[in-house]
Amino acid sequence: MDLEVPAARPAREEPTQARGPAAEPVILTVNGRDYAFELEPRVSLLDALREHLWLTGSKKGCDQGTCGACTVWVDGRRVLGCLTLAVTCEGREITTIEGVAREGELHPMQQAFIDRDAFQCGYCTAGQVMSAIKLIEEGNAEDDESISEYMSGNICRCAAYPNIRAAIRDVRDQQREG
Repeated sequence: MDLEVPAARPAREEPTQARGPAAEPVILTVNGRDYAFELEPRVSLLDALREHLWLTGSKKGCDQGTCGACTVWVDGRRVLGCLTLAVTCEGREITTIEGVAREGELHPMQQAFIDRDAFQCGYCTAGQVMSAIKLIEEGNAEDDESISEYMSGNICRCAAYPNIRAAIRDVRDQQREG
């Protein structure tokens, strides 16, 4: 299966400045809100979200980028929070599972996961939902094979995969019907 490779961003005109190793001021925009705090440059985005902002929906599973439990969006693209340095996200829009519900209503994918019992222990659910939403937006939910391929970075230790695929199909079909 061919994967789309995004075009490289143009280099910044400003020279790169060395930061750290001590904590430095950082401003992160998370779920539409700016947060200013001090952070060592070596801190991962996941640890910044969980330990500094107390946004604990994203989980630390493997902490090696293989399970997807920490999946969040940066500028609308899926990233693994455990492999992303928080300081590299300054000036970018970060969205966590806490930011996908609107005005007190669950995102349709969150509701579909509940309706389809697409979680068991629930530990991977936040990362699964974040990837599933983007999977549909990216146009990669045509069939179960595509869904499995594009969700392969998100591991469910309880093996709720049939229910996860059913939830994704439900939301995909709802969106097609308008």
